[in-house]
Amino acid sequence: MGREIRIHDLTLILPAYNERATILKTLDEAIAYFRARGIQAEIIVAADGDDGTRELVAQRAIGDPDLKVMGRPARGGKGRAIREAMAIARGQIIGYADADGKVPIEDYDRIEPMLQAGYQVVIGSRALKESQILRRQPWYRRIGAKGFYYYMQIVVSLPGIPDTQCGFKFFERKAAQQIFHFQNIDGYMFDVEILALARHFGFSIQQVPVRWRDDGDSRLSLFSGNVRNGLDILKIRYTLSRLNIPAAVSKATAGDS
Repeated sequence: MGREIRIHDLTLILPAYNERATILKTLDEAIAYFRARGIQAEIIVAADGDDGTRELVAQRAIGDPDLKVMGRPARGGKGRAIREAMAIARGQIIGYADADGKVPIEDYDRIEPMLQAGYQVVIGSRALKESQILRRQPWYRRIGAKGFYYYMQIVVSLPGIPDTQCGFKFFERKAAQQIFHFQNIDGYMFDVEILALARHFGFSIQQVPVRWRDDGDSRLSLFSGNVRNGLDILKIRYTLSRLNIPAAVSKATAGDS
Protein backbone atom coordinates (compact mmCIF):
# COMPACT_ATOMS: atom_id res chain seq x y z
CA MET A 1 0.00 0.00 0.00
CA GLY A 2 1.18 3.52 -0.69
CA ARG A 3 1.76 6.09 1.96
CA GLU A 4 -1.42 7.78 3.15
CA ILE A 5 -1.76 11.37 1.95
CA ARG A 6 -3.00 13.60 4.74
CA ILE A 7 -5.39 16.40 3.87
CA HIS A 8 -4.80 19.54 5.91
CA ASP A 9 -7.08 22.43 6.76
CA LEU A 10 -4.30 24.86 5.93
CA THR A 11 -0.79 25.05 4.51
CA LEU A 12 1.40 27.92 5.70
CA ILE A 13 4.46 28.67 3.59
CA LEU A 14 7.34 30.55 5.21
CA PRO A 15 9.84 31.87 2.62
CA ALA A 16 13.13 32.22 4.47
CA TYR A 17 16.36 33.59 3.02
CA ASN A 18 19.09 33.26 5.66
CA GLU A 19 16.63 33.47 8.57
CA ARG A 20 18.46 31.24 11.07
CA ALA A 21 18.15 33.87 13.81
CA THR A 22 14.35 34.06 13.67
CA ILE A 23 12.94 30.95 12.03
CA LEU A 24 12.51 28.74 15.11
CA LYS A 25 10.68 31.48 16.99
CA THR A 26 8.33 31.99 14.04
CA LEU A 27 7.75 28.24 13.74
CA ASP A 28 7.03 27.80 17.44
CA GLU A 29 4.54 30.67 17.40
CA ALA A 30 2.75 29.29 14.33
CA ILE A 31 2.58 25.74 15.64
CA ALA A 32 1.27 26.89 19.04
CA TYR A 33 -1.33 29.11 17.36
CA PHE A 34 -2.66 26.37 15.06
CA ARG A 35 -2.81 23.85 17.91
CA ALA A 36 -4.69 26.29 20.12
CA ARG A 37 -7.15 26.96 17.30
CA GLY A 38 -7.58 23.27 16.46
CA ILE A 39 -6.41 23.87 12.88
CA GLN A 40 -4.77 20.89 11.15
CA ALA A 41 -1.88 22.80 9.59
CA GLU A 42 1.03 21.92 7.38
CA ILE A 43 4.03 24.27 7.44
CA ILE A 44 6.52 24.43 4.58
CA VAL A 45 9.70 26.44 5.10
CA ALA A 46 11.13 27.45 1.71
CA ALA A 47 14.66 28.27 2.81
CA ASP A 48 17.26 29.53 0.38
CA GLY A 49 20.66 30.62 1.64
CA ASP A 50 23.76 29.25 3.31
CA ASP A 51 23.44 30.26 6.96
CA GLY A 52 22.11 26.91 8.17
CA THR A 53 18.40 27.77 8.17
CA ARG A 54 17.45 24.64 6.17
CA GLU A 55 19.47 22.38 8.43
CA LEU A 56 17.98 23.93 11.56
CA VAL A 57 14.43 23.44 10.31
CA ALA A 58 15.20 19.90 9.11
CA GLN A 59 16.36 19.04 12.63
CA ARG A 60 13.21 20.61 14.08
CA ALA A 61 11.07 18.61 11.63
CA ILE A 62 12.29 15.19 12.79
CA GLY A 63 9.22 13.30 13.95
CA ASP A 64 6.84 15.99 12.71
CA PRO A 65 5.23 15.03 9.37
CA ASP A 66 3.45 18.39 9.22
CA LEU A 67 6.69 20.39 9.01
CA LYS A 68 8.70 20.36 5.78
CA VAL A 69 11.71 22.25 4.49
CA MET A 70 12.97 22.87 0.98
CA GLY A 71 15.35 25.26 -0.75
CA ARG A 72 18.88 25.66 -2.08
CA PRO A 73 22.14 27.42 -1.13
CA ALA A 74 21.80 29.98 -3.94
CA ARG A 75 19.16 32.66 -3.66
CA GLY A 76 16.32 31.84 -6.03
CA GLY A 77 13.96 34.64 -5.04
CA LYS A 78 10.89 34.88 -2.84
CA GLY A 79 8.50 34.36 -5.73
CA ARG A 80 10.25 31.19 -6.81
CA ALA A 81 10.40 29.83 -3.27
CA ILE A 82 6.66 30.28 -2.73
CA ARG A 83 5.79 28.94 -6.19
CA GLU A 84 7.74 25.74 -5.56
CA ALA A 85 6.22 25.30 -2.11
CA MET A 86 2.72 25.87 -3.52
CA ALA A 87 3.29 22.94 -5.87
CA ILE A 88 3.52 20.47 -2.96
CA ALA A 89 1.07 22.14 -0.55
CA ARG A 90 -1.83 19.93 0.61
CA GLY A 91 -4.01 22.36 2.53
CA GLN A 92 -7.55 23.32 1.61
CA ILE A 93 -6.38 26.87 2.35
CA ILE A 94 -2.85 27.80 1.27
CA GLY A 95 -1.07 30.96 2.32
CA TYR A 96 2.25 32.51 3.14
CA ALA A 97 3.72 34.78 5.77
CA ASP A 98 7.13 36.36 6.29
CA ALA A 99 9.53 34.11 8.17
CA ASP A 100 10.60 36.97 10.43
CA GLY A 101 7.07 37.51 11.75
CA LYS A 102 6.40 41.00 10.39
CA VAL A 103 2.69 40.15 10.71
CA PRO A 104 1.84 38.05 13.79
CA ILE A 105 0.30 34.70 12.89
CA GLU A 106 -2.63 35.51 15.20
CA ASP A 107 -3.85 37.91 12.51
CA TYR A 108 -5.06 34.84 10.63
CA ASP A 109 -8.08 35.34 12.90
CA ARG A 110 -8.97 38.22 10.56
CA ILE A 111 -8.30 36.23 7.39
CA GLU A 112 -10.31 33.11 8.21
CA PRO A 113 -13.81 34.70 8.40
CA MET A 114 -13.35 36.18 4.93
CA LEU A 115 -12.39 32.80 3.48
CA GLN A 116 -15.39 31.22 5.20
CA ALA A 117 -17.57 33.94 3.68
CA GLY A 118 -16.54 32.77 0.22
CA TYR A 119 -13.69 35.07 -0.78
CA GLN A 120 -11.10 33.12 -2.77
CA VAL A 121 -8.12 35.39 -2.09
CA VAL A 122 -7.71 37.21 1.23
CA ILE A 123 -4.74 39.50 1.76
CA GLY A 124 -3.35 41.44 4.68
CA SER A 125 -3.03 45.17 4.12
CA ARG A 126 -1.02 47.83 5.91
CA ALA A 127 -2.96 50.60 4.17
CA LEU A 128 -6.42 50.19 5.70
CA LYS A 129 -7.79 52.49 8.37
CA GLU A 130 -7.80 49.75 11.02
CA SER A 131 -4.26 48.54 10.25
CA GLN A 132 -1.58 49.07 12.89
CA ILE A 133 1.98 49.93 11.90
CA LEU A 134 3.98 49.14 15.00
CA ARG A 135 7.34 50.12 13.49
CA ARG A 136 7.58 51.99 10.21
CA GLN A 137 10.11 51.57 7.44
CA PRO A 138 12.80 54.25 7.04
CA TRP A 139 11.56 57.40 5.31
CA TYR A 140 13.48 56.75 2.08
CA ARG A 141 11.86 53.34 1.67
CA ARG A 142 8.42 54.83 2.28
CA ILE A 143 9.05 57.38 -0.47
CA GLY A 144 10.26 54.63 -2.80
CA ALA A 145 7.18 52.56 -2.01
CA LYS A 146 4.92 55.47 -2.92
CA GLY A 147 6.68 55.91 -6.27
CA PHE A 148 6.47 52.18 -6.93
CA TYR A 149 2.73 52.20 -6.20
CA TYR A 150 1.98 54.84 -8.85
CA TYR A 151 4.22 53.17 -11.41
CA MET A 152 2.63 49.76 -10.76
CA GLN A 153 -0.89 51.13 -11.06
CA ILE A 154 -0.08 52.79 -14.39
CA VAL A 155 1.51 49.68 -15.90
CA VAL A 156 -0.48 46.79 -14.36
CA SER A 157 -3.53 48.51 -12.81
CA LEU A 158 -4.81 47.04 -9.55
CA PRO A 159 -7.38 49.67 -8.54
CA GLY A 160 -8.67 49.38 -5.00
CA ILE A 161 -5.60 47.51 -3.71
CA PRO A 162 -3.35 50.10 -2.03
CA ASP A 163 -0.93 47.56 -0.52
CA THR A 164 0.19 44.77 -2.83
CA GLN A 165 3.40 43.92 -0.95
CA CYS A 166 2.28 42.84 2.52
CA GLY A 167 3.58 39.28 2.93
CA PHE A 168 0.44 37.81 4.48
CA LYS A 169 -1.81 36.29 1.82
CA PHE A 170 -4.13 33.26 1.80
CA PHE A 171 -5.96 31.46 -0.98
CA GLU A 172 -8.73 28.94 -1.43
CA ARG A 173 -7.00 25.84 -2.79
CA LYS A 174 -8.31 25.88 -6.36
CA ALA A 175 -7.57 29.60 -6.69
CA ALA A 176 -4.01 29.02 -5.44
CA GLN A 177 -3.47 26.18 -7.90
CA GLN A 178 -4.67 28.21 -10.87
CA ILE A 179 -2.86 31.43 -9.94
CA PHE A 180 0.49 29.83 -9.13
CA HIS A 181 0.36 27.60 -12.19
CA PHE A 182 0.96 30.78 -14.19
CA GLN A 183 3.05 32.75 -11.69
CA ASN A 184 6.63 33.10 -12.94
CA ILE A 185 8.21 36.18 -11.37
CA ASP A 186 11.00 35.00 -9.06
CA GLY A 187 11.57 38.27 -7.22
CA TYR A 188 9.54 40.56 -4.97
CA MET A 189 7.10 41.61 -7.70
CA PHE A 190 5.48 38.17 -7.59
CA ASP A 191 2.99 39.74 -5.12
CA VAL A 192 1.80 42.08 -7.85
CA GLU A 193 1.74 39.22 -10.33
CA ILE A 194 -0.47 36.93 -8.24
CA LEU A 195 -2.96 39.71 -7.54
CA ALA A 196 -3.04 40.65 -11.22
CA LEU A 197 -3.62 36.99 -12.12
CA ALA A 198 -6.36 36.71 -9.50
CA ARG A 199 -8.13 39.71 -11.03
CA HIS A 200 -7.53 38.38 -14.53
CA PHE A 201 -9.20 35.06 -13.68
CA GLY A 202 -12.05 36.74 -11.82
CA PHE A 203 -11.28 35.46 -8.32
CA SER A 204 -12.80 37.43 -5.47
CA ILE A 205 -10.23 39.37 -3.42
CA GLN A 206 -10.77 40.73 0.07
CA GLN A 207 -8.36 42.89 2.08
CA VAL A 208 -8.09 42.83 5.87
CA PRO A 209 -6.19 45.11 8.25
CA VAL A 210 -3.13 43.66 9.95
CA ARG A 211 -0.54 44.57 12.53
CA TRP A 212 2.85 45.06 10.89
CA ARG A 213 6.33 45.75 12.19
CA ASP A 214 9.38 46.57 10.07
CA ASP A 215 12.35 44.48 11.10
CA GLY A 216 14.95 46.88 9.68
CA ASP A 217 16.49 44.10 7.57
CA SER A 218 15.37 44.74 4.02
CA ARG A 219 17.05 42.47 1.45
CA LEU A 220 16.18 44.83 -1.43
CA SER A 221 19.00 46.84 -3.00
CA LEU A 222 17.75 50.39 -3.46
CA PHE A 223 19.10 50.73 -7.01
CA SER A 224 19.60 47.35 -8.68
CA GLY A 225 16.65 45.83 -6.83
CA ASN A 226 14.28 48.56 -7.94
CA VAL A 227 15.49 48.37 -11.54
CA ARG A 228 14.68 44.66 -11.52
CA ASN A 229 11.30 45.35 -9.92
CA GLY A 230 10.48 47.87 -12.64
CA LEU A 231 11.36 45.40 -15.38
CA ASP A 232 9.33 42.67 -13.68
CA ILE A 233 6.27 44.93 -13.62
CA LEU A 234 6.59 45.36 -17.40
CA LYS A 235 6.96 41.59 -17.76
CA ILE A 236 3.73 41.07 -15.79
CA ARG A 237 1.86 43.44 -18.09
CA TYR A 238 3.17 41.64 -21.18
CA THR A 239 2.34 38.17 -19.82
CA LEU A 240 -1.22 39.14 -18.88
CA SER A 241 -1.83 40.62 -22.32
CA ARG A 242 -1.05 37.24 -23.89
CA LEU A 243 -2.95 35.03 -21.45
CA ASN A 244 -6.10 33.44 -22.86
CA ILE A 245 -8.46 32.78 -19.93
CA PRO A 246 -10.41 29.69 -21.15
CA ALA A 247 -7.25 27.94 -22.34
CA ALA A 248 -5.39 28.89 -19.18
CA VAL A 249 -8.13 27.58 -16.89
CA SER A 250 -8.28 24.31 -18.81
CA LYS A 251 -4.52 23.88 -18.59
CA ALA A 252 -4.32 24.77 -14.91
CA THR A 253 -7.08 22.38 -13.85
CA ALA A 254 -6.13 19.41 -16.05
CA GLY A 255 -5.82 16.33 -13.89
CA ASP A 256 -6.87 18.15 -10.72
CA SER A 257 -8.95 15.99 -8.39
